[in-house]
Amino acid sequence: MSDAHDSPSAALSRRDLLRAGAAALASSIVLPPGLRVESDAATRVPRSRHSDLDVALRAERWIRATRIETPNGTTWPADPLKPASVEYDLYNGMPGIVLFYLELHHATRDAKWLDDARAGANAIVARLPEMTLTEDCGLYTGLAGCAFVLEETHRATGDGKYRDAARRAVDAILAKARPTGGGVAWNGDSATTDIISGSAGIGLFLLWVDKRIPDPRHRPAAIAAGRRLLELGQPEHGGLKWAVAPNVKNLYPNFSHGAAGVSYFLASVYQATGDRAFLDAAVAGATYLQAVANTDGDGLKVFHHEPGGEALFYLSWCHGPAGLSRLFYRLGEATTDQRWHDMVRRAATAIEASGVPEQRTPGFWNNISQCCGNSGVGEYFLMLNRIMPNARYAEMVRRVAADTLRRATADGDGLKWVQAENRVSPDVVIAQTGFMQGAAGVGTFFLHLDAAARGAPSPGVIWPDTPFV
Repeated sequence: MSDAHDSPSAALSRRDLLRAGAAALASSIVLPPGLRVESDAATRVPRSRHSDLDVALRAERWIRATRIETPNGTTWPADPLKPASVEYDLYNGMPGIVLFYLELHHATRDAKWLDDARAGANAIVARLPEMTLTEDCGLYTGLAGCAFVLEETHRATGDGKYRDAARRAVDAILAKARPTGGGVAWNGDSATTDIISGSAGIGLFLLWVDKRIPDPRHRPAAIAAGRRLLELGQPEHGGLKWAVAPNVKNLYPNFSHGAAGVSYFLASVYQATGDRAFLDAAVAGATYLQAVANTDGDGLKVFHHEPGGEALFYLSWCHGPAGLSRLFYRLGEATTDQRWHDMVRRAATAIEASGVPEQRTPGFWNNISQCCGNSGVGEYFLMLNRIMPNARYAEMVRRVAADTLRRATADGDGLKWVQAENRVSPDVVIAQTGFMQGAAGVGTFFLHLDAAARGAPSPGVIWPDTPFV
């Protein structure tokens, strides 16, 4: 997500921007052709001296200690020091913890983890009527994320009540689609475009859910969202860029809030429809990103924001090469053009050249999360090593894991990670429970590490915004 730059009054903080969007309202991977594959021995992620599964289980024990039992199910506060901080979004909230329990079941086949996932999903079902009254349909901030979690719970348990609840959430999302220009948008007058809360993320969810709960309304709504985004593209450097929303003055070009995420969605619409207009716009987005990228040392990374943040480079999922690569990989799938997969390699090179995780940079601070920090980079190289096997990538995964474990804090028999969520507030450190900024996301990374070391299928849950399946 996005942080303010050095003048906090001049830009939105990450949490502000996330809320602004809301308030405004794989072992079977096929290698891309032409990629060099190293030997299995060289590219296998090595086992560590500790058990990766044990790290995940200790993260679970800390999360379990924070749980709040209610008549409707189990909830978890995002910040255990603030019991009232129970949130129903995929980014910080309890839906991400439900996914962690589903991943634990996938990794261990122990049915007790399904009981925990059910307990959390039950609380989401109970909350759904209230959620459908809000405008927030976002993938990471609202209804789309909850519907995704409920359908994944149905897939794991076979219990139809979770699919029924997911359907109700999707019905609400479709009902809230607002005709705008030549398409549709969500989230009120300041309709957001991005992956986190806006049309790109909601559209990806609609494409995802259409494959699982077929409905003649899903795909047309996603296409209509894409058509509106085509209209909103701003020409620059021979390509296209997108603003987050009309009321957000800074432009964030990477995956979570900008051209990379919007273009990724448009490329996905092309894959679903064959309509060349969507592919052309996605390629135009990638053209803009290449034009503004830093390419030192054959790497490729794009600045955090403009104006004022052109010299600031994040490295993880939200605003870094780890997220940017998703667009390039999807374009490689959509076009079979090898140059896009070469961009994935160059994005990885940019992260390697930065010296992380041992060396911290202005865009890679005291943060271990899936969004901005260690876990997002670790997951990226773990998946990259599956699709483009390389001994350097396997070693990077293990280095990130070791650094992440060093940053853990023991709490009873559990583990937590005390971190700074926001770059501009490095002294504000808390331990969170959720997926994108907390222990559930870190634990999931270690579950995926364990699966890779065992040669087991991973991950168990495929998110709507990942191409790595």
